[in-house]
Amino acid sequence: MNPVLLKLVEALGWSVFGIVLLYASMRFYDVLDPINYREEIRRGNVAAGIVAAAVTLSISFIIANVILSP
Repeated sequence: MNPVLLKLVEALGWSVFGIVLLYASMRFYDVLDPINYREEIRRGNVAAGIVAAAVTLSISFIIANVILSP
């Protein structure tokens, strides 16, 4: 198999794995935190949007470091 194609498939697999982990982590955070951020954002609550963005970025940084660590 072509090494470039193999690397592409590997990168695609890790990307899908990271997205699934991010989605599961966000759902777990929604269970732990009693505030419905999606509804608050729909109502125009900017603070809820900032918190949701910060949590998403924090979890994605953790996932990226775990996946990319040697």
